[in-house]
Amino acid sequence: MADGLVGDSVEQGGGVSVGVDAGRVRQLWHLLEPLHAVMYYAPEVFEEAAALGYATDERWPSYFPFRAAPLGAVGVESVASAFYSFSPRMVAEHIEPAWKTAGPEAVLRARVTGIDRLYRRLFGDRVDGPGPAELAALVRRAAEAADTAGRPLAAANAALEWPEAPHLQLWHAATILREHRGDGHIAALLVAGLDPVESLVSFAAIGAASVERFESRGWSAEEWAAARERLVTRGLVDGNGVATDAGRALRRKVEADTDRLAAAPWQALTVTEVDRLVELLGDFWVAVLSSGLLPSENTLGIGKV
Repeated sequence: MADGLVGDSVEQGGGVSVGVDAGRVRQLWHLLEPLHAVMYYAPEVFEEAAALGYATDERWPSYFPFRAAPLGAVGVESVASAFYSFSPRMVAEHIEPAWKTAGPEAVLRARVTGIDRLYRRLFGDRVDGPGPAELAALVRRAAEAADTAGRPLAAANAALEWPEAPHLQLWHAATILREHRGDGHIAALLVAGLDPVESLVSFAAIGAASVERFESRGWSAEEWAAARERLVTRGLVDGNGVATDAGRALRRKVEADTDRLAAAPWQALTVTEVDRLVELLGDFWVAVLSSGLLPSENTLGIGKV
């Protein structure tokens, strides 16, 4: 990892606490992210969104309010800042009418109802078995240990009341941890000097996903080209938009910083408990990815079955 920023220890409160290494931190993200993200693609959740009055012919009209609802009825500037890589125009298109359609409290209830229905379909009888309860207890401990200072989306989700059912606690904990990581990722991008559109151009430049996939974030062709030119000037991409060695090194540093900033919550678990968590997550991760709900190409670099 770049600059030795991620290793077998993580800084906490001015000291150093031995815990999970960088590979484990990234593995845990890869296993938990689909359990959170599947909400934005699930027919059950779209049905709940439609009942509130949101259009469901594409995912964005419900994605923005469902993800932003923990923040309250915030405006375009706050959502664009917290989501970072989306064009403010795209945010405005969906957030400006969002709270006129339904308030944040109704949206929060709808997303819990939707994920309950979805998980029951995907996991079947396992939902009410011992696996989700043990799994939820472990992930919840990590989520409750997350320091949310300077992390608006993680803090907003952490402030919500915990659901009672273990499978819903699992989703809620996964959501807190993924937003905790996402908030840290934005900090890493800022340190790297990558603005919202540059962050996408530089990620596409290393082949994380196609340019077309990243362009779904609402930036114009002119904005994309201008960002590419800025990165060319910095020596980070070539004229064809392919990352240079310096560009690849910078992206490695961003990912290393993101892993480091995401590591602290996992110090709440022992190495044995983390091993058990990974073991328990396997079947649920496979069930989500095998459902076909998640796109085969995504902007996160998450692996597939």
